[in-house]
Amino acid sequence: MTTTAQETDFEQATHGYRRELLAHCYRMTGSFHEAEDLVQETYLRAWRAFHGFEGRSSVRTWLHRIATNVCLTNLEGRARRPLPTGLGTADSSAGDELEWDAEVPWLEPVPDAAVLVAERDTIRLAFIAALQHLPARQRAVLILRDVLRWSAREVAETLDTTPAAVNSALQRAHAQMARADLTEGSPADRLSTGQRQLLERYVDAFWRKDIAEIVGLLTSEAVWEMPPFTGWYRGAENIGRLIDVQCPGGVHDMPMVATTANGQPAFGLYMRQPGSDGGFLPFQLQVLELDGDRVARVAAFFDPELFATFGLPDRLDHKAP
Repeated sequence: MTTTAQETDFEQATHGYRRELLAHCYRMTGSFHEAEDLVQETYLRAWRAFHGFEGRSSVRTWLHRIATNVCLTNLEGRARRPLPTGLGTADSSAGDELEWDAEVPWLEPVPDAAVLVAERDTIRLAFIAALQHLPARQRAVLILRDVLRWSAREVAETLDTTPAAVNSALQRAHAQMARADLTEGSPADRLSTGQRQLLERYVDAFWRKDIAEIVGLLTSEAVWEMPPFTGWYRGAENIGRLIDVQCPGGVHDMPMVATTANGQPAFGLYMRQPGSDGGFLPFQLQVLELDGDRVARVAAFFDPELFATFGLPDRLDHKAP
C-alpha cells in the first residue's frame, strides 16, 4: 500500500473520534490542554501502528486503548490535579488572607464545545475532581468500565492484567468515589425555566454587586472555590462577605458572558479597567453547579487564558452588558 493510500485509509478509519478521545484524556488527566496534546500523541501512535491493525476490535476500541496507555505513561510520577476543596484543608472564612499557589497543577475546566453532547454527564467538574483522588490505573479502570462500558476482559487486555484484578480495582475505585458523595449534575442543555431565570438573576446581581441578592441565589451550604487561591468557602453568607470584601469590583464593574463547561452553566466574568475608555478585561471563569433553583457550588478559575479556550472575547467595551 502506498503512503498516500495508507493515509487515506487511516483518515477514513479514525475520522470522528477526536472529540470523544479528548473527553477520555481529559477524564484521565484533569487538564484540557494536556488532553489535547495526548490526543495528538494517540493519533501519532495509531498512525505508526495502523499497518498492523487487523480489525480484531473496533477502531474506536483500538484508539481508546492507545489513548489510555498514552495517558498512563504521561501520568507516571505526576501529581494529581485538585481543586481547593481537594487539598484536605478546612473551609476558610471570608476575612482570611487569600493565598495564591501557582505551583499546584490545578484541575482545569473543559469547554462543552470540545466534547460530545452525550458525554457531558461524565465530565462534570465534581466527577473529574473525584477521579483525581484515584491512582492512575484505578482511574483508567473506572473510566473504561463505567463510562465506556467495557467488559472486565477488554479492560484487562488494555492494561495487561487479569479480569479479576480489574474487578478488584473497580471495587476500590467505587468505594473512593462513594466517599466523594457525588450527586447528579444539571447539564446546561437540560436547565428548567426556573434555573434559566436563576442564572439571569445571578448575572444581574454581579453586575449590580447586589450582595444580598447573590446570597439569596445560593444554597445555605453552597461552596465557593477559586484556583489558584488555595482557600475554599462554605455557606451563602460567608461567600457573600467574600465577594463583598475581597472582590475588587464595584457596582457596574463586573459583566458576564455565558458559556458552558463540563456540562454545566458557566460564565466569563470581566472586570472594569481604570482609564478613560472604561473597558472590561477577563477576570475569572465561573463554573456553576445547580441544586434545584439555587447555586450549590461555584468554581471560579483565575486564568485569563481560559477565555480564549472557551471562545470568549478578550475584551468588552465600556457599554457592557
